[in-house]
Formats: sequence, structure tokens, C-alpha cells
Amino acid sequence: MKYMLLIYSDEKTYTEGERAECMAESTEICHELQAQGKFLGASPLHSVTTATSVRVRGGKKLITDGPFAETTEQLGGYYIIDVDSLDDAIAVASRLPPVQKGTVEIRPIIELANLPAPLLK
Repeated sequence: MKYMLLIYSDEKTYTEGERAECMAESTEICHELQAQGKFLGASPLHSVTTATSVRVRGGKKLITDGPFAETTEQLGGYYIIDVDSLDDAIAVASRLPPVQKGTVEIRPIIELANLPAPLLK
């Protein structure tokens, strides 16, 4: 089953050194998952300060600088994994460094047959 792991944390809680260490540890986990055939993708996101939110209401496009919601934790990145069960997804999520300072939300992915194949670069 495919799962998306959404990484939430307060961007301001990391020092540059902690962020670099987090990235290095996370990359190691990605390589481990790849070796097991369970890694489908992952990426950190730029700061929430770079976010733009778009809504269409009554046919009018509303564009706002910033994230959709004001919260103490921001979406900072994601992983997409293919594991046998939710328990396996929880095991992966509990190893990710950001879980120590934030939250990892696990969501099963609905696979739609009529979508185009992703472009691989």
C-alpha cells in the first residue's frame, strides 16, 4: 500500500546545524527504503514564507501570500512510500528525525488508473 508521510513542524525550532543533521539522517533513511524497494519519493519544502495560496470563490481568483492556515506547525516536506501495512508506515514515520520536534501525518494514497505516468528526470 502506498502512503504519503507529511512532515509538520515549527520551522523556527531548528538551528542550521540541526536542519543539516536532519537532512542527512532523512537521506540515509531514504536510501535504506530504496534498497528495500519501498521508497517512491521525498522532498523538503522551502520555508512557509515562500507559500502562495490560491482560492476561487464566485468565479474570482483570490491569491494570498503565505500558507493556507496560520498554525504553529507548517508542512515542511513529504515522503511517499510503498509498504505492506499502516504498521509499517508508522515504523518508518517514527524513525524520521522531524518526528522528534513535530508531527508526521500518515495518509494512504488513492491510486487512480486514469492518471498519466509521472515524468522521471
